Amino acid sequence: MKTRLLLCLTALLVGCATSKDAGPSSAPLLPAGWDAKAAADKVMAGLIKVSGPEVKGAHDSHLAIVGDRAFIVAEANDRQAGEAASWPFIYATLSIVDLRNERLLDVMTIARSEQAFANETLPVGACFVPRVKQVGPHTLRCWFASEQPGKRQSQTYYRDLDLRTMTFEAEIHRMKLKTSEGLFDLQPKPLHADAAKQGFKRKPVDAGLYMFDNFKEFDGRTYVAINNYLGAQQALCTMNAAADTLEIVGHFNGPGEPALTEPAVNRLPDGSWLAISRKENGDHNYWFSESKDGKTWTTGGEKPFVQKGAGSKPTFDKFRGVYYLGWQERTQIDKVSRSVFNLDVSTDGKHWVRKYRFETTKSFQYPTFVEADGQIWLSVTQGDSDPSRKERIMFGRLE
Repeated sequence: MKTRLLLCLTALLVGCATSKDAGPSSAPLLPAGWDAKAAADKVMAGLIKVSGPEVKGAHDSHLAIVGDRAFIVAEANDRQAGEAASWPFIYATLSIVDLRNERLLDVMTIARSEQAFANETLPVGACFVPRVKQVGPHTLRCWFASEQPGKRQSQTYYRDLDLRTMTFEAEIHRMKLKTSEGLFDLQPKPLHADAAKQGFKRKPVDAGLYMFDNFKEFDGRTYVAINNYLGAQQALCTMNAAADTLEIVGHFNGPGEPALTEPAVNRLPDGSWLAISRKENGDHNYWFSESKDGKTWTTGGEKPFVQKGAGSKPTFDKFRGVYYLGWQERTQIDKVSRSVFNLDVSTDGKHWVRKYRFETTKSFQYPTFVEADGQIWLSVTQGDSDPSRKERIMFGRLE
């Protein structure tokens, strides 16, 4: 009896090890009969609103998990639904959620147009596309772009939150960019100049530069993809240990046409890199670029596992050994734009299966997914009546 029990236990352990290293030909990632829409419906039913009651327009959230709290940053305004970089009344917010009961605790303002800080006063302009990351045991860093298209160079700043006192520091700081020419403020001009040296042909613009993708950790280094939306320009960067400077690893801008924006990047099991980008012209289906080292990238093209893509932000993450690829589908529910979002999974980045299919007339757009302590959380833009459906930020548990 003991021998039989030992053999069964050994077989079970071997099976678990095999499943952990599963490839496309091994055990399936999803059980038989998995219903991707039903799974997504369950997720959406558990979402809670995390933007303030006064907010009329909200978009482009990002989040970090620290202990039993979620910190969600987003752009917001109190005047009208939707968003635009030309609206100076858009400000950057931070929402705090208690994960133990998924209850909104507070909504704080990070920065707004013309706000006076201890060391600098912001100029007129939107505080746009915020991002957030824990950068020390007691420090949460919030980034945002201050911009006024056609008037000045946009600038990415950061402001730190003390997690012990839950108060923001009195100062803001300019994020830096290191290129082949030296160290600069994180502005569109030096990014464009560095790409132009490598043959980039599009004209320079003065706004639209954002830290865009999720932060990714590889070999002890932090990577993030940056994007100049107005200039259709993007690059893979590393962030230094002080989290105050980005250094360009490589540009990936496609062939000039189509115009590529809003990338998500990840590293595949063989050490190569794969980037998915939003395409601004043609049929708007997503475009993929590849690199062996993160420096030199292929011109790229479409992939067969993504069809009927729409012009919207993609996601590309890896949680517990499984890749999660999120993309907006061109299909519309009741003629609502961005009403279908797919989340596919893979162990190799090549063979994909559908795990979630979010379908809703409230829209499901610009999500961010973050894993912490074995759980995956998300924030996402939704809305009811405005044509863009950019009216509030929702938060909840994916799995």
